[in-house]
Amino acid sequence: MPPQTQTDKVPLMILYPAIDLKDGAAVRLVHGEMDSATVFNDDPAAQARSFVDAGCEWLHLVDLNGAFAGTPVNAAPVEAILKACDVPAQLGGGIRDMATIEAWLDKGLARVILGTVAVEDPDLVRMAARAFPGQVAVGIDARGGRVATKGWAEETDVDATDLARSFEDAGVAAIIYTDINRDGAMGGPNVAATEALARAVDIPVIASGGVSSLDDLTRLKATGVIAGAISGRALYDGAIDLSAALMALRG
Repeated sequence: MPPQTQTDKVPLMILYPAIDLKDGAAVRLVHGEMDSATVFNDDPAAQARSFVDAGCEWLHLVDLNGAFAGTPVNAAPVEAILKACDVPAQLGGGIRDMATIEAWLDKGLARVILGTVAVEDPDLVRMAARAFPGQVAVGIDARGGRVATKGWAEETDVDATDLARSFEDAGVAAIIYTDINRDGAMGGPNVAATEALARAVDIPVIASGGVSSLDDLTRLKATGVIAGAISGRALYDGAIDLSAALMALRG
């Protein structure tokens, strides 16, 4: 099921439980720092299954090692998740060429997320979006409005909104906007920046980073223009009850 576009102005906002993969385990980082990883589950497929059992409609997967390496590293747990779950999944991290995009979609991923290449090789994003309509999203990860790449290890001078606007005509399915300084910190998302981005483009925008309570989700939904929200640590810590959150968002 594709995310709603902002022109629909529908109240339904999709909640994407996040499974970040490092060394084969489901972890969460704080502010994107790899040495801050907390392992939450050594069996990512079982973790994914529990999210599906709670009623989620999508899964958000990240190959953290792959984001740094520039090539898929955690392929085995991703494939195990795809086999164990019957809801669509999107994956980012280390996907930087057409062959990798095609391979992941062939394995059953519903959507790939292109981050670093969106800055370094935007033509690849456009080519992939044409080749695989509805299956290519752009991940825009920013500190202070400036885009960071390569697993957030490198900061650029690229403005997040300018980057999003540059893909308006490319046919990408969604933009996943992550405020790095909020990610994993349980301090709430940057609602204002995410809403501003969503209003600046016609591409559906999914909020990521700092979503840590039902109130956060309610505030994102109340904007009327944000198509989805990604949450990880809050679901693992129990700060958000997934079933209750899904019911609230559908209500």
